[in-house]
Amino acid sequence: MALLYLIPLINPKTLDKPHLPPAAVNFSRRHSSVKPLNAEPKRNDSIVPSAATIIAREAVEKVEVEDYEKLAKDLQNASPLEIMDRALEKFGNDIAIAFSGAEDVALIEYAHLTGRPFRVFSLDTGRLNPETYKFFDEVEKHYGIHIEYMFPDAVEVQALVRSKGLFSFYEDGHQECCRVRKVRPLRMALKGLRAWITGQRKDQSPGTRSEIPIVQVDPVFEGMDSGLGSLVKWNPVANVKGDDVWNFLRAMNVPVNSLHTQGYISIGCEPCTRPVLPGQHEREGRWWWEDAKAKECGLHKGNIEEGNLKDNANGAVHANGTATHADLFSTHNVFKLSRPGMENLLKLENRKEAWLVVLYAPWCRFCQAAEWSYVELAEKLAGSSVKVGKFRADGEQKAFAQQELQLGSFPTILFFPKHSSRPVKYPSEERDVDSLMTFVNALR
Repeated sequence: MALLYLIPLINPKTLDKPHLPPAAVNFSRRHSSVKPLNAEPKRNDSIVPSAATIIAREAVEKVEVEDYEKLAKDLQNASPLEIMDRALEKFGNDIAIAFSGAEDVALIEYAHLTGRPFRVFSLDTGRLNPETYKFFDEVEKHYGIHIEYMFPDAVEVQALVRSKGLFSFYEDGHQECCRVRKVRPLRMALKGLRAWITGQRKDQSPGTRSEIPIVQVDPVFEGMDSGLGSLVKWNPVANVKGDDVWNFLRAMNVPVNSLHTQGYISIGCEPCTRPVLPGQHEREGRWWWEDAKAKECGLHKGNIEEGNLKDNANGAVHANGTATHADLFSTHNVFKLSRPGMENLLKLENRKEAWLVVLYAPWCRFCQAAEWSYVELAEKLAGSSVKVGKFRADGEQKAFAQQELQLGSFPTILFFPKHSSRPVKYPSEERDVDSLMTFVNALR
C-alpha cells in the first residue's frame, strides 16, 4: 500500500532562526527581534509603500470571511487589551493604529502590552500645535517605535489657501479643509491596510459616536483589496469612559500631550481646537462655531446616523422634529441640478460639454461612502470638457429618476455624451477615483 506523506511547507529563511517564547519578544518595533511582515524600519517610509505597493509576499494569507456584527457582540464585554490582542492577532502587519496625539496614546500602550508587533500612523495636517509635535517625538522614544506620518498633498493645500485663505473654515465650515488635510491622507493610508484601530469612545460625542461598535466593516473607507467591505475598523475603547482612560494612563505612567494640562481634552488642529471650561463636554472645544451634534471631520463620517445629519454645512432639524440630512458632494466643482435641469439634459442632443451626474440620496450609506471619490473626481475634471453634477433622486423625484434616468439603486452615475441625448449608466460597483475616471475617459 502506497503511503502519502503530507510535508508542511517551511520557509528556508526561518531554519536558522531560534524560536523565541512570547516572553522573550520585545514589545517595540525598533528593537524587536520579531518584525511584522514586510516591516519597513526607515522613518521616511510612509504607510503606503510599506503595505500598499508590495508586489509580492513570501506567503499570501487568505482571510476567512467573518461576521463582524456577531464578533462585535461577542466582544461587547471584553477588555480593551483583549480586543487589541484579537485585532493584532487577526490582521498582523495589515493593521495599524491611528494616533491623533491625544489620549488615544492609550491604544499604543494596549498594543505594547500585548507583546505583538504593531504599527502606528498619524496625520500631520500642517496645522497641529507645537505641543502635539513634541508629544509625537516623546511617544516614539518611549515605546521605541516609528510613527508613520501621512501628509496632505502640497498642491491641494496651496490651491485651497490661495483661493480661500488660511481660515476659510470659520466662515463656510471645516469640511473642505478637513477633506484636503485629513480625509485624503487618511484614505491613502487605509488603502495600504486591511484594518485600522481608532480611539473612538461612545461618550466622546453624543450626536455621532454613541452607537459605535467594538469592530465593524468600515462604512466609508476602502482597504488594500478595494471596494466597500474591504476594510475593518476596530474601536477597542468604544465602551470605556473618558475618566477610565485617564485612570489607565496614570496607572501605567504613560506620557501624555502637555495640552491636556492647559484645559484641552479633545485635540485636533490648532485653529480648530480650544480648551474647554469645567462642566463642558470635551467635543465643545472642537469647531466651537458649528453645530454641537455633528462634530466629525470626515475621518469617522460613517458614525453620523439619521436624526443627527444635516441639510446644510452645519446641520438642521425641522421644527416638527423631523431630521434633515447632510447634503453630499458639496463642492464648487459639482453642480447641483434641479428637475428641470435634468429634463433639459435629457432633451439636448448637441451639448457644448459632456456631463457626469450622480443620482443620490443623502441618507444612503453607499452614497456617503462614494462622496470623497466623486468630489475628488470632480476636482480632476475641473476645467475639462466634462461638467460634473448631482441630482437628488429620492422622495418626490424617485419615480422620475426610475422612469427616465435608469435609477436602480443609490448611487447611480450617468454620463451624458456631447452628441447624444441618451445617457450611459456606469455599470460597476467600483466607485474609486481611478475606476470612475476610466469610465469617463472611455466615453468623452
